[in-house]
Order: sequence, then structure tokens, then C-alpha cells
Amino acid sequence: MILQALTDYYRRKCDDPDPAQRLPAFGLEQKEIPFILEINAEGELLQLRDTRELHGKKKVARIYRVPMGIKKTSGVAANLLWDTLEYVLGVDTKGKPERVAEQHAAFRARMAALPEAARQDAGIQAVNRFLDRMDLAQLERQPAWADALESNAVMSFRLQGDMDLVCQRPAVVHAALDTTTDDDAPQAMCLVTGEQAPVERLHASIKGVWGAQTSGANIVSFNARAFESYGKTERQGENAPVSRAAAFAYTTALNHLLRKDSVQRMQVGDASTVFWAERQDPFETIFGDIFQDNPDGGTTAVRALLDAVHSGQWGESDENLRYHVLGLAPNAARISIRFYHCITLNELGQRIVQHFEDLSLARGPHDPQYPSLFRLLTAVALQNKADHIPPNLGGAIVDALLAGPDAPYPSLWLNAAVGRCRAEQNVNYLRAAAIKACLNRYIRFRQSTEKEFLPMLDLSNTHPAYRLGRLFAVLEKIQEEASPGLNATIRDRYYGAASSTPVAVFTTLLRLKNAHLKKLMPGRVTVFEKLLGEVLGPVDDFPKHLPLPDQGRFALGYYHQRQDFFTRKSQDTDHGTPE
Repeated sequence: MILQALTDYYRRKCDDPDPAQRLPAFGLEQKEIPFILEINAEGELLQLRDTRELHGKKKVARIYRVPMGIKKTSGVAANLLWDTLEYVLGVDTKGKPERVAEQHAAFRARMAALPEAARQDAGIQAVNRFLDRMDLAQLERQPAWADALESNAVMSFRLQGDMDLVCQRPAVVHAALDTTTDDDAPQAMCLVTGEQAPVERLHASIKGVWGAQTSGANIVSFNARAFESYGKTERQGENAPVSRAAAFAYTTALNHLLRKDSVQRMQVGDASTVFWAERQDPFETIFGDIFQDNPDGGTTAVRALLDAVHSGQWGESDENLRYHVLGLAPNAARISIRFYHCITLNELGQRIVQHFEDLSLARGPHDPQYPSLFRLLTAVALQNKADHIPPNLGGAIVDALLAGPDAPYPSLWLNAAVGRCRAEQNVNYLRAAAIKACLNRYIRFRQSTEKEFLPMLDLSNTHPAYRLGRLFAVLEKIQEEASPGLNATIRDRYYGAASSTPVAVFTTLLRLKNAHLKKLMPGRVTVFEKLLGEVLGPVDDFPKHLPLPDQGRFALGYYHQRQDFFTRKSQDTDHGTPE
């Protein structure tokens, strides 16, 4: 399913109306070529051209479509008319002259192996003349030579008067495509296309997955007898027969989605997440627009999606358009599939809307209405640092979000949010929102009769843990009014114990409350005593211990009551709380 969807995406992008976004045909690939050797028909060097441009603080080379590169191992294998400086020019950069001589010989042999018609091409002949009479002193006089030599940079050739590289000339491309089929490759039914075709033994590497090897890793690979089956031990690819064309298609598409400047890629914890629609659509990048940490753009994107879902008007989009979300994580030399969802655009919109409804909470003027996933994760991490986010948490949240409105969020998220509230004695907006979302999903998943939590204070919620959280907020408010300007309140000393072992704390706090009430005006005392009676009404006794979900309810009750204290009430509304 995943490989089929990626192959379909590749076919669509091959016909992209924007040439810059068009993917290369089978047998070609997109490659950054930092340096171009520009030569004339006689093989004389005109200049060593540097294609790199400054993007921010880093130089980025121009991308060209070139013949598919050889999958490099520890052996010597040359690409066709493009490669590193050692392969192309035979100049040693690492103190291994014998190996460099082998590499350069392999580069020349690759050109010599082309069909006669290709070898007669003017570009090929010019390259051969240049290599036959190469003047190293002339190269060393080129301004870009020092940079190219230092990095053993990738380079290629261009003939004077041409816009394309020599490896892009029609005769060379035609010859390269003709040699992409391995005559020795066995024929089998491709698991992606269903057609009889030569099987690809080694699939191209996938690059851009955070945490994986920089040289790339594989989704489909077999490198040990334990992974092989039915006696297919000679050619690894026969264990999962994928045709060469299909293997090229899905790897090219996935590398395109994972590229550095991709708007269809985002990092969710340790999961590099890509998303695409089955055809071109204005909402194709909506997933990244919403969940990336971009407060202004994210808010606009969420509102556009909410309007589309609530009104049922998707504009140019089709609500039944299939939408794909794929999460990839590193696993040694391979890539593991962390999650994959294929749903309609309408289903995606409804599930994202449900996610933000679950997070919806009374908030301060500076709190984000639609918090990004990154902010939610850092809020439950030690010291609010991204480095301390549990690696699997982000991917698990997205997986649950896309699975449907009744799928529970990972218990690790609730545990982390409650744990940070206790450790820092601070129930802030983002942590409370995470707790509310986890609890409401848990209630729906268990099909419990318990009422879901509201964004604001719920006077009808009689759950003991929720009421105790409210009680703690009221007691803190009494202390604050009795002793204005306190540097620390009962929250700083007692919150952790009150939220986990109430019976050990609340008897002391209720006794202290009496001393605080004596410092207040009679009118305020009456208001607070009335509020305490309303909060404690359904509570029969203080529990000895609150389990994790009830600690979350305690935190939410505390947050709701605190927010209610600072919410302006209408004159005709009486919540029984101090104004």
C-alpha cells in the first residue's frame, strides 16, 4: 500500500506543470553538482564553474538531473559522467593514490562501455580529449579549485555553448536508459505494479530521515539469512520482488518528499513525517501548515480548515480526496515505519478539528488558541527543552490523532504532563490542555458514562479528584487574598502531595484556611465559605491515593478554578465564585 501510493505520487510529479518540481524519468536522478568543468570541443578547459549559492549561512549547490548513480559500497564503482573529483580527474585527496587510480580508470571505463552511437557524441569525445591531455597546473589556477579539492566535491562536464551537462545530452541519456535493465535480473511479478518485470536486487537509499545514516538507509532490504525465505539467498530482492522501475519510482518520490526544503515534511519527535494527496490540491500541505511551530501561519491554516469542515465547502478541493501521512524512524541501517494513514480529506479535517476541540481550554490572552504539536511536547519535557522530549511521544500522538476521535492518546503524554505539573508545581495552559485531551479521549475510548471535560469550569462535574483540584485552587486564593504579595503559596509546598495523597494534606490546609479567613472582610469570608460548601458538597472523604488519571483530573480542576477566578462574569450570572 505504501509503495503503491508513493509510486502513484511519483507518476503524478513526473507530469508536474512546474518544471522545477518535476521528478526525473526512470534511469535518472536529481543530484547536487557543486562544480562544473566547462570545456570546448577540442577538450580544452575553459573554467571550473562553482554552482553553489549562499542560502542563509550555507552554500547550496544547484541540482541537475543526471544518470542514476551507482549504490556505493567499499568497492570501486563509477557513475556515468559525474562523480567525485577523485573519480573524474584521478587526483588524490586522501593519500591513497593507488585507489584513486582505480577509481579514475573505472570512470573512463564506464564511458568506454557506452554504445558506439553514444561514444560518437560530441560531448563524450570532448570529455575524452580533456582527460587525455588534462593539465593539472591549469586546474590549480582556477579560483574554485581549492574548495573542490578540499571536499573531494562532486563534479561533471558541460560542453561550450550547451545549456545542459554532457551527461544530459540526448545520446547519453538514451544510452543510460537502455542500460538500466539488468539482463541477469530474474523476472517476477512486481508487488507494486502487478506486472512481470526484472526484479531490483538493491533498492536506492532513502535520505533525509532524521537520525538515520547520512548516506541513506533502506525500507526494503535483506542482508542476512534470517531475513530470507524460500531459498532465495543469491539475490536479496527476490524475497520482496519489486521491479526496477517501481523501486526507482517509490525511492525517488520519498527522497523528494524528504528533501531539505520540502513543505510536505515535518519532524514529529524522532519520526520524520511526510504527507501528500493522491492529486494536486490546495490542502496538500495542510498537515504541515497546522502542526509546524508557526503561530501566525498555523492559526490561519487551522481556521481555514475549521471553516471548510464546519461549512462543508472545500473550495477547489474534493472532500473524498485520499490523503497519505507516513512517519519514518531510524532503525540501525534500515528505516522503520512508525505510522501510516490513508484517509479522505474530509476525515483528515474532522480528526484535526476533533484534536483541537479536545485541546480547547479557557486560556489567557497570550496563550495560543491552536497550540502547535512542538509546543505541546516541550511543555511536558524536562526544562521545556526539545532535547528532553520522549523520542516516541510525538509520533504516537500523531498516530492516535489520525486513527480517529475515539483512539486514546498515549498514556505517556498524560504521565509526562501530570509529572511536570507535580515537579514544577505549575499547571500551565499547555499542560492542562494536554491533560484534558488525554482524559477526554480516554473517556470516549472506554465508552465510560463519565462526562467529558469542558473547556471552562464545570460546576456539574462531581468527580472527587476534579473537586479536590478546585478545592486546592480555592484554598490558594484565600491565602493570596489574606496575605497579598506572598512570594510562595500553598501550591509551591503542597501541590505534589495534595494531587497524589490528598488525605495527608487537606486536613492541614483546611485548618490553615481558618486563620486566613480571619484576615478578610466579612463579605469576602461569606463568599469563600459559600464557594467551599459548593466545592466540597459531593466529596464524602479525602482519598488516600489518587491514580494517574485522577491526578490529571485534579490538575484540570485546579486549572479551571484558577481561570474562573480571573474570568470576568456577566452581571446576571452567578457562579458562586469571587469576582
